[in-house]
Amino acid sequence: MPTFSAPDGIDLAYHEIGEGVPVVCLPGGPMQDSAYLGELGGLSAHRQLIMVDPRGTGQSAIPEDADSYRCDRLVDDIEALRVHLGLDRMDLLAHSAGANLGVLYTARYPDRVSKLMLITPSTFAVGIVPTGEARLEIARLRKDELWFDAAFAALEAIVAGNATADSWKAIDPFFYGRWDAAAQAHQAAGDAHRNNEAAAAFGAEGAYDPDATRAALAAFNAPVLLLAGEVDLNSMPSVVAEFAELFPNAEFVVQPGAGHFPWLDDAERFVATTATFLG
Repeated sequence: MPTFSAPDGIDLAYHEIGEGVPVVCLPGGPMQDSAYLGELGGLSAHRQLIMVDPRGTGQSAIPEDADSYRCDRLVDDIEALRVHLGLDRMDLLAHSAGANLGVLYTARYPDRVSKLMLITPSTFAVGIVPTGEARLEIARLRKDELWFDAAFAALEAIVAGNATADSWKAIDPFFYGRWDAAAQAHQAAGDAHRNNEAAAAFGAEGAYDPDATRAALAAFNAPVLLLAGEVDLNSMPSVVAEFAELFPNAEFVVQPGAGHFPWLDDAERFVATTATFLG
């Protein structure tokens, strides 16, 4: 397992999958290790994927300072990885909550990012906040699914501020384009790979400065791909489209029928989109 040293001296791990020009991949969660990304539907056939295990997850060491899990402080870990890999500039792919880290890194080190891919991205770092009604509208697209009634009732409770632990579990089907055995296994496996203490610190007060980040991204001229899933309850297409408008050189794509993990819902389409963008 290859490792590198973080600025505070702890060892952080990453996984190398495939061959070719590297793409550094930041997982979401937040603070989940990279196992759930798999090989991104086969993107590894086109490029070498550098799958990062954030500090405190997977094979990476647990820091003494829990505050070091904060998103803005993780930027230095990614810069240390770039130096370790010997890359002058790197292609960067970030999924979900990892997109917050991806854009904070890009804002701080714009000259080190050659291409940026934000896959079903979270938008906290840029201050875009989806409404509960918008989530309900996306959810209604699934009204013909067998599991819809119970899941939608749970979502209504969450939006109304009456969530329970059972409510959050009940909406799992909304995050996949197909709630089949593969999706259910993927969801169950992911739960065991997240550091909940780290997740709580990831977006703590001070982690984000949306105005400053937006200003930096407006000056970032390298190509950016923002990919949304058509039925993704988490990163809705309308929200990802608004995110795309912050960049001067962005391509916005909606993958039909996809949820929050588009490489699972249609691997061929996902790889065609991302591999074409990477060139």
